[in-house]
Amino acid sequence: MRKIFLLTLLACCMLLGAAAQAAQITDVKWGVNKADVLRIVVDVTDTAGYAVDMDGNTLNLTVNADKGAQVPQSKAVKSSLADSLKIVDKGSYTVVRVPLKQRLLEKSYKAFVLKKDPATGRPFRVVLDVTPRQASYSGSGAATTVVSNRPVVSNRPTKNNSSIKKNTVIKTSTAADKKADKKKSSSKKKNDNKKNTAAAKTETTVNKPVNKSDADKPAVIKGNGRFRTSGGLDGKIITLDAGHGGSDPGAIGSDGTKEKNITLAITKIVKEILEDKGAKVYMTRTTDVDVFGPNASDAEELQARVNVGEKYNSDMFVSLHINSSVNKNVGGFSTYYYPKTDNDLRLAKNIQNKLAANFGVDDLGVRQANFYVIKRISMPAVLVEMCFISNEKELTLMKGQWFQKKTACLIAEGIEQYFA
Repeated sequence: MRKIFLLTLLACCMLLGAAAQAAQITDVKWGVNKADVLRIVVDVTDTAGYAVDMDGNTLNLTVNADKGAQVPQSKAVKSSLADSLKIVDKGSYTVVRVPLKQRLLEKSYKAFVLKKDPATGRPFRVVLDVTPRQASYSGSGAATTVVSNRPVVSNRPTKNNSSIKKNTVIKTSTAADKKADKKKSSSKKKNDNKKNTAAAKTETTVNKPVNKSDADKPAVIKGNGRFRTSGGLDGKIITLDAGHGGSDPGAIGSDGTKEKNITLAITKIVKEILEDKGAKVYMTRTTDVDVFGPNASDAEELQARVNVGEKYNSDMFVSLHINSSVNKNVGGFSTYYYPKTDNDLRLAKNIQNKLAANFGVDDLGVRQANFYVIKRISMPAVLVEMCFISNEKELTLMKGQWFQKKTACLIAEGIEQYFA
């Protein structure tokens, strides 16, 4: 089933618009280190998404960029793993195919990106490392996915070699949290993200003023330990929350794209993937509706979402959102948690690690926040911000099926890793 999904994912690369296809591959290089690890480096003129899959004994690296005319269709390779590379121009994307001479074990390959470095003249790069069976490999990849070997902490470097320091992030939110924009224009969220384009960038996010009497209330924590945290996905109960909906469109892009529609589309795909792996999945909403019903207060609507997770005695709760900022240059993934159990942070790290390692966008890290739906629910819970609708490049990406399917797949893999 996973192979079928990945093949579908690769086919969907063609669906991205021309605006997202400005990147061009200028070179494909390879090298072998002393441990016989084969490294393939794809030079790209601009940020580009990518995916990795196995087709029989062929390892495919798909890069969402045009193949430059100067790039050959094949290259000879001297490695115990492969004798050649094939660079296939698919029009709207390019596939680097590696016919393997040996069958790979799981965790035998990983992919990541290196940001453009003007100081050294190095372009944006997509890197694929392939390890032979006899070599020692310490990565955390999976047989059909790509992951990063970088730690997941809030102060780790972003992909542009700058830092988001934990102490420079301010996040205040309460019972009004993500639904605070319901009665105001949703052309932007109540987030004020400031990003310095100098060498050390930081982001500051501040939500709307809060009701202190509500913010001071303790989180609803049952502490009965009924939720399961290991043993694989089979039989686990998961509640997925598609952010906003109904009378609340969420953030709105420059072309009128509504956050509520993107979150619902991605949430449905995550549900399908998890159910295919044996999990029992519930959604707070499956259509464009208010979960509580018409004329609900912010707290009533948010509590209605929490109630779904509690009703089904869920093992985890995952809320999916799209971010927005007055700064149109801010972009990237971030995952929020509230430390009410020993497992909230672990869940956030698992999901963020998958997302951060597999897209050519900024990694804004794992953050602590007191969002209503993750604070007032008893089981481990996270809120995922899947890029910025206010960023034109990311807006173009998130409207495409390629982005939606890939994001959903990575979130599902992060959830699966949590239960492993």
